[in-house]
Amino acid sequence: MAQKLIKNLKRRHYDAYYCQQASDILNKVRELIPERSSVSWGGSMSIRDTGVTQMLKEGNYQVFDRDDVTTAEDKLRIYRKAFECDYYLASVNAMSEDGLLVNIDGNGNRVAAITWGPTHVILVVGLNKVCQDLDAAVKRARSEAAPVNMARFGLNTPCQTDGTCHNCLSADSICNYVSIQRMSHPAGRHIVILTDENVGY
Repeated sequence: MAQKLIKNLKRRHYDAYYCQQASDILNKVRELIPERSSVSWGGSMSIRDTGVTQMLKEGNYQVFDRDDVTTAEDKLRIYRKAFECDYYLASVNAMSEDGLLVNIDGNGNRVAAITWGPTHVILVVGLNKVCQDLDAAVKRARSEAAPVNMARFGLNTPCQTDGTCHNCLSADSICNYVSIQRMSHPAGRHIVILTDENVGY
């Protein structure tokens, strides 16, 4: 599966790698990000689960982490600073077998930074997020990832109550922005690290 995905991602102009376990991911990220680079990330649990964010904070990097600030104003400053960073780290909510990436977002800062701004984007993606086709990937993002994230954030939507997407119009919805990414542009800007680790939602 990983080799098939790498082939399909490279056809779509991504750089792509396979790392079996978390320690391999850490080594690959160290290899990819030069010391003293500016780095930021979104709310991805995948990169937290693998220890990438902690490794970067302990290393010789200029890190902008929204978790280190407390006010809404400072968090917004970090969101905006991410667009100027050398590297932005995130994951995806789902990926199709032919290499389409699907993300949903409440505020839009994560999908915006993945789409435009940072010089490089590194996406850590567990094979647990791979779906047969685009329709299945969108369904996974809306019906699996979103309800779990709603519960994590403690927001009030129908899916947070019963785990099922109702296509709601709740003010608390985190499905405000749905991104389907076909290719990396410019070529190689996006780097996908696939892993057997069951990370993220």
